[in-house]
Amino acid sequence: MPDDLCSISDVARAFGLSVPALRYYEERGLIEASERRGRVRYYSRDDLGRLAYIQLWHEDGMLSLADTQAIVESDTVVDRSRLIEDQAARMRERIGNLSRAVAVLEHMLGCRTDRARDCPMTGGYIRARVDAALSGEDFADDFLPKASEP
Repeated sequence: MPDDLCSISDVARAFGLSVPALRYYEERGLIEASERRGRVRYYSRDDLGRLAYIQLWHEDGMLSLADTQAIVESDTVVDRSRLIEDQAARMRERIGNLSRAVAVLEHMLGCRTDRARDCPMTGGYIRARVDAALSGEDFADDFLPKASEP
């Protein structure tokens, strides 16, 4: 075996993946072993570069494997940029939702009302949400008050 090839178990260990994960990546067409000897797959340095590129998108970029594959297989910078822009927009929306969730939880944690529904902010929010539901209106009220402008 040439010195520049690494077995699937060595690659899994080095990249923090399981052997089944690497096999799954192969099934999906994300990577391909350079050589097989019996039942053992071997990967070249170039194969490992592709794996590191996949990890950049999947782990560091927090993309699904399907989205990772779409980006990795994109033929042009225009295609790749469109995919990345779509992902970034979804992530910014999720970050906004998560930031709001943290703010709600921090308010609830800091609320010293024995019954949380008696809290003026929480109670007002709940009443507005019930009113919207009963009237058939979309509920667009935000739990937290808007920051006042200086």
